[in-house]
Amino acid sequence: MIRTASALAAAMLAVVSPTVAAAETGKPVSIVLVHGAFVDGSGWQAVYDLLSADGYEVLVVQNPTVTLAGDVAATERVIAMAKHPVVLVGHSYGGAVITEAGDNPKVKSLAYIAAFAPAAGESILSLAEQPVPPGESKAPLLPPKDGYLITDPAKFPAAFAAEVDPKVTRFMAAAQVPWGLEAVQTKITRVAWKTKPTHFMVTTQDHMIPPSAQRGMAKRAGAKTVEISSSHAVMLAHPQDVAAFIRTADVP
Repeated sequence: MIRTASALAAAMLAVVSPTVAAAETGKPVSIVLVHGAFVDGSGWQAVYDLLSADGYEVLVVQNPTVTLAGDVAATERVIAMAKHPVVLVGHSYGGAVITEAGDNPKVKSLAYIAAFAPAAGESILSLAEQPVPPGESKAPLLPPKDGYLITDPAKFPAAFAAEVDPKVTRFMAAAQVPWGLEAVQTKITRVAWKTKPTHFMVTTQDHMIPPSAQRGMAKRAGAKTVEISSSHAVMLAHPQDVAAFIRTADVP
């Protein structure tokens, strides 16, 4: 069932606090946040603050974004550090990372946010090459250079985070982390969403990953899905809604 983000946030106000719930069930949870391409883990700060204030242990992965295997390994190291069973959260390319790393038995559930959720044998490249319907657009990437991709800096603010302060997004455009072609082209071999409870937040104003593609991947994964009117960087534009969404992944 698809719910709006505002309805989700309102519903979460009626849920007992995670700290109390953990004490009552005896099953405390850690949340591991995995960022996507072109950025680093600092984009999660507002969401981190909200969830930490709720009493969750929140850990943030810093992916090199050079190879998929390297990013999966970085995520697995953080999962190993977690004190409790893990809700594993991936944004954008981070969805491919959690699809592999989520196979870890310590991971209890997955949360995809404006993300790729590949199947076995798929890569980010194969998903990105699929046609999009009228009215949607693909990420404005520049041609590869020296084995890496970046988003066109002039188009980055509108494509990545249209609702965010332009001063912030202009800096993000200038400070992009190049995305390795090996990460883009490597095919998925382990598919955690086939066996783990899965949640998906679709960003309906996304110009990096088309909303129709997000919906298709969410449906294929059998995910509990929420939609929000947001650009790609929803954790920057709507951190309260994102935190509320992640909390639902801690509910059986």
